[in-house]
Amino acid sequence: MTPARRHGGRPVPVLDVDALLDDRGTEIIVCCGSGGVGKTTTSAALALRAAERGRKVVVLTIDPARRLAQSMGIEKLDNTPRPVAGIEASGDGALDAMMLDMKRTFDEVVESQATPEKAKQILENPFYIALSSSFAGTQEYMAMEKLGQLHREALGQGTYDLIVVDTPPSRSALDFLDAPERLSSFLDGRLIRLLVAPARGPARLMTAGLSVVTNALGKILGGQMLRDVQTFVTALDTLFGSFRQRAEKTFALLQADGTAFIVVAAPEPDALREAAYFVDRLTDDDMPLAGLVINRASPSARTELSAEEAIAAADRLRAQDSSSLTAGLLQLHADRVRIVEREQRLRERFAASHPQVPTTVVPAMAGDVHDLDGLREIGRKLADEE
Repeated sequence: MTPARRHGGRPVPVLDVDALLDDRGTEIIVCCGSGGVGKTTTSAALALRAAERGRKVVVLTIDPARRLAQSMGIEKLDNTPRPVAGIEASGDGALDAMMLDMKRTFDEVVESQATPEKAKQILENPFYIALSSSFAGTQEYMAMEKLGQLHREALGQGTYDLIVVDTPPSRSALDFLDAPERLSSFLDGRLIRLLVAPARGPARLMTAGLSVVTNALGKILGGQMLRDVQTFVTALDTLFGSFRQRAEKTFALLQADGTAFIVVAAPEPDALREAAYFVDRLTDDDMPLAGLVINRASPSARTELSAEEAIAAADRLRAQDSSSLTAGLLQLHADRVRIVEREQRLRERFAASHPQVPTTVVPAMAGDVHDLDGLREIGRKLADEE
């Protein structure tokens, strides 16, 4: 039975991280949330803890901080999982880590689906190069694509029994779920189809109007760019269905029982609002939500002295000595207590709106996490291990 804590008189189910990691039925953990809430560190800490508890893990990270990347031995950006040295694994436990190479993953999709000649034509096309490197949503789509690749390899070769995914640092957490549909819809869009529509049969009736459209686009975009787009779409025509099918398969994988979503948020209004949207979306899409991690929470003041009492005492001391050091310390205490109380109210508000979402709270670390010991400490805090 899931333990519960009480916030504001209401029982709140607690996210049992170790039970999730130890469950061999859990094959994929997806850490998601808005940017800047600590998804990458949370993903790495979960992966390390799982490996040291006996799982064969690969963690797919997205743009980790440099010191964290170095501590995990993944300084080189590529799509190759690399062993992380220095883990204290039990049993068959092992940990590999990799960083998403967005363009290389897109190239791999093209190379796997097209003939060598057509793949070369696509990969050298200037429009494809721009699309695969910077099109909005491409990073999110390719993170899902790489997840699908890793899962197929894990099933076929038995390389891993757990994949931990750090989702891209998007403005909105929902971008991760929406990107495949946006990208496949773009590639299969009506305008792009019109640009390469053959002038035969009923299409002949559209030729004059279509010429006006393409001439106008040529003036806006430049004739060469328009030709690049037309050449790209013509070469990619046989892959349109493949992109949509792959997106649908990965979406189904995310809905499977072996997948667990962990939503990561900071104890701030915007981050928790984004987390609430994501929780609602996961519920609507029948995706398995494991729970919420509230990251970087302010540590409790561990005292009965309230903010109001501290301020009153500080005011009395300042009346006697305007430079009182004790008064300054009391003011700092009051500020800290008020921050803790504000975060508590935000957590209670989220819990009231989503009473069935298991939650764990991770206190803020004193400094940046830059080595395996730091990740282990985060893992202990995630598991609520004293």
